[in-house]
Amino acid sequence: MSTYQEFIQQNEDRDGVRFSWNLWPSSRLEATRLVVPVSCLFTPLKERPDLPPVQYEPVLCSRANCKAVLNPLCQVDFRAKIWACNFCFQRNPFPPSYAGISEANQPAELMPQFSTIEYIVQRGTPAPLIFLYVVDTCLEEEDLQALKESLQMSLSLLPPNALVGLITFGRMVQVHELSCEGIAKSYVFRGTKDLSAKQIQEMLGLSKPMASGQQGRPVAPQDASAFCRFLQPVHRVDMNLTDLLGELQRDPWPVPQGKRPLRSTGVALSVAVGLLEGTFPNTGARVMLFIGGPPTQGPGMVVGDELKTPIRSWHDIQKDNARHLKKATKYYEALANRSAVNGHSIDIYACALDQTGLLEMKCLSNLTGGHIVMGDSFNTSLFKQTFQRVFSKDYNGDFRMAFGGVLEVKTSRELKVCGAIGPCVSLNAKGSSVSENVSERTFNINAGGKKHIFAECGCVFDVYSHNAPVPQGGRGAVQFVTQYQHSNTQRRIRVTTIARNWADAQSQIQHIESSFDQEAAAVLMARLGVFRAESEEGPDVLRWLDRQLIRLCQKFGQFNKDDPTSFKLSESLSLYPQFMFHMRRSPFLQVFNNSPDESSYYRHHFVRQDLTQSLIMIQPILYSYSFYGPPEPVLLDSSSILPDRILLMDTFFQLVIFHGETIAQWRKAGYQEMAEYENFKQLLQAPLDDAQEILQTRFPMPRYVDTEHGGSQARFLLSKVNPSQTHNNLYAWGQETGAPILTDDVSLQVFMDHLKKLAVSSSA
Repeated sequence: MSTYQEFIQQNEDRDGVRFSWNLWPSSRLEATRLVVPVSCLFTPLKERPDLPPVQYEPVLCSRANCKAVLNPLCQVDFRAKIWACNFCFQRNPFPPSYAGISEANQPAELMPQFSTIEYIVQRGTPAPLIFLYVVDTCLEEEDLQALKESLQMSLSLLPPNALVGLITFGRMVQVHELSCEGIAKSYVFRGTKDLSAKQIQEMLGLSKPMASGQQGRPVAPQDASAFCRFLQPVHRVDMNLTDLLGELQRDPWPVPQGKRPLRSTGVALSVAVGLLEGTFPNTGARVMLFIGGPPTQGPGMVVGDELKTPIRSWHDIQKDNARHLKKATKYYEALANRSAVNGHSIDIYACALDQTGLLEMKCLSNLTGGHIVMGDSFNTSLFKQTFQRVFSKDYNGDFRMAFGGVLEVKTSRELKVCGAIGPCVSLNAKGSSVSENVSERTFNINAGGKKHIFAECGCVFDVYSHNAPVPQGGRGAVQFVTQYQHSNTQRRIRVTTIARNWADAQSQIQHIESSFDQEAAAVLMARLGVFRAESEEGPDVLRWLDRQLIRLCQKFGQFNKDDPTSFKLSESLSLYPQFMFHMRRSPFLQVFNNSPDESSYYRHHFVRQDLTQSLIMIQPILYSYSFYGPPEPVLLDSSSILPDRILLMDTFFQLVIFHGETIAQWRKAGYQEMAEYENFKQLLQAPLDDAQEILQTRFPMPRYVDTEHGGSQARFLLSKVNPSQTHNNLYAWGQETGAPILTDDVSLQVFMDHLKKLAVSSSA
């Protein structure tokens, strides 16, 4: 029998699912006593080269409030050609096309290895891919030039039949008409006036009567490419649009001394959303917003145009001094919800040295499955390469993106869905799979991507014990049904059906304990913490995380009352406290030293990356390079910082190469240039090569930091390592045991000692 570790890995590779518990308690009370909820991390469109889609549509359960898809867990009567749904037990006849099935001749969806299967939907006309660029022209000349070049480059990466549109904004908002030859024509909107979708569509002429004489009918998708002058196929307007982008000028309105440029970001987005609503409702599309500063006028304004008034800080928010915050957030949330319902996603590319209003605007991407990319300038390789990776292709030559995704979660009767955390928005569908605590079963995931453009959702479940106890040896099942538009314009449905055994928490607690997936649980609890941090004070969130950790240790630790030295955790939980220690110190919960925009950016990526990347964000990986052997992973601890070592730290957002004191002195002396020190030259090169490998694949591209002992940027490393030596425990000074760190933070050892003391306390 394989170990739980192997079982967990196989399930992740095959289905993209990781559960916090792989054996489920059979009553609601016992489930709450486990502290970590029964929950899972699910990647709806995990890339699977070995999973070719099938060319027919799924067979659904005939019960109106079930509609589960035929799967390997269903009971099948091959002679009577009937199958019983494993969710509602309804008996369903097979359709006529399945007349030839038998035990020896089964369709793919009944085979155990196809617990995840993808169907191509044949009906309906395929909708084109749609990309609408919304470009801020209040940029410095050099920045605008770099952005124009990136946008021109992206046109060459789009498929010829994709529809593309352009909106530019500064003090005014311009919607560019792309169908007219030889003359640049655009519709101009005032940047201070809030317009409804209907007004925008009337002004752009999108609600004109059709030839049939039907008054005021919005454009149907199939008519739109011919009818809509603002969204045209790339092959038709490639030259025109390239020239138009090349000729874009900075916003012509003069900016007086001591003022910010007037940016109408809110109106520009409102026009973009209204344009897509009028032309392509319920069709996948991407709005790509490029901004170089905060919105300073009109609806959605974040800060005034006076430079002497700084943009809001965490201190202002805590003291309720951020006067535009609530109004702007509400405005962007309304736009985000409109986009999500229509299957349109919004990407934000914010490049500026100061804040750009990401805190208020984050919901645009969080609720629609779009990206957020933050950089210092559009002229950096960080932005250019990250933007290029948005258009990367998979093993079939298709874009690694999906459009208009809707995820539906179905559960067997003992389980209910409580909600989801991730790049999705609830469609407020109610049904038998929905917990009374939260009414969420169907979620819009819109641009749920694959590979590096991940849209990983965390789903939380409620265990419901009915009057009849769950039969021992019974299984609970969950089915994820993801409908989406593939980047080759096909409609597809991917179905993942998984099951886990029920267990009696009284007699089988050891088995439940060994089924614990501490990595998935750490990420899920951390995401719940981040979710709370959006609405609660930082110290309250930390206290909540600490309480959960203490309760978990009390439940599963082995100890004698009031004897901390006797405390022991089993192997399946041994790393969990360490993850929580690093999570407490992470930028997702600690806002000190980060602006509100930076915190929003970090949290956005934390709740949407896959499990491996999320763990790197919680507890960065540290590699050591030295003359004593090959590169090796070392503890994320100050004891690893030695004079004769080079360290490479990967925090997901930064790649830090740190040269120890001796190595830094040798490098300054130029030993690597001398022929007799070839091995030193190779040692300096090794971490650079490894860093390059990570830089080439990650999305978004991380910030690259090359520093040394005593360098100002060494703080990136020193703030992340466990401070086992500090200025407070002086006995470590002068010894070759690592670098003491000037901090009052507690070390992992002190944290664990406190945890043990609280867990074994009889008064707890």
